Amino acid sequence: MTDAAAAPDGEARLALAAGVVCYLVWGGVPLLFMAMARAGASPWEIVGQRIVWAPLWAGALVLATGRGPAILAAVRTPKVLGLLALSATLIAANWSVYVWSVNNGRNIEASLGYYIIPLMAMAAGALLFQERITRLGMIAIGLAAVGVVLQAVALGRLPVISLVLAFSFGGYGVIRKMVNADAQTGLFIECALLLAPGAAFLFWLSHHAHVAFGTSLGTSALLASAGPMTVVPLALFSWAARRLPMSSIGFLQFIGPTIGFFIGVATGEALTPMRIVSFVFIWGGAAVFIYGAWKAGRRLERAA
Repeated sequence: MTDAAAAPDGEARLALAAGVVCYLVWGGVPLLFMAMARAGASPWEIVGQRIVWAPLWAGALVLATGRGPAILAAVRTPKVLGLLALSATLIAANWSVYVWSVNNGRNIEASLGYYIIPLMAMAAGALLFQERITRLGMIAIGLAAVGVVLQAVALGRLPVISLVLAFSFGGYGVIRKMVNADAQTGLFIECALLLAPGAAFLFWLSHHAHVAFGTSLGTSALLASAGPMTVVPLALFSWAARRLPMSSIGFLQFIGPTIGFFIGVATGEALTPMRIVSFVFIWGGAAVFIYGAWKAGRRLERAA
């Protein structure tokens, strides 16, 4: 990531706006999935439509940014292609579990998973990439771990949805860090790899269950919107992340799950006292993480 201190003030403000919009979209996407469900789409059809429409938008992004040569180089490298196939599998699993949880009244549990992803990424960095965890980082991870345990007590079981979302997206992040491909190139190849199985699944689903796509123009357009809803926020994030300090990114990535949490509360999901206490620990870990990122960002700015 380039140093944000080098970006002009106007560009930095634009990057902050792009980052905020990106996470607002990600936070509000449960409302889109709920609308699709009300239109008659099952979670599996929603995931299938997301997989089928995303490559078109990812391809447009590749054309707009001139990444064609990078695509060719990546697909000619077996290691890169293999890693991207694995990351595509993980992100498809993440999408599937997330859409299912949103449309089955599990927004709060899903938001817990996304709260702990940044903290899990910090731990993965230490274990796999020899990155140093500061004392504040250890405190943040510890608070999050307590929150997860309390969530398990509140639910009477392990928060499986939270853990699957966190590990699938955390694993996705680890692989994308290892693979030699930029964000746009990697996203397009992942979408392209998922296109055939996604289309085959939708074809099977149309012959074995009710599908909403094609029942009306409005419903079809609603389902097709899953494509830009997947690709556009990622493009905004990729652009903003190169121009914002780490402290800003550390703060922004908690916007999405916070919106998801309040969507869950607003739609009547159970919020027991123990669940509230568990989120107090999670929010405490997030606050410590943000403070640590802010301190690190200040150090980078002084060094620049």
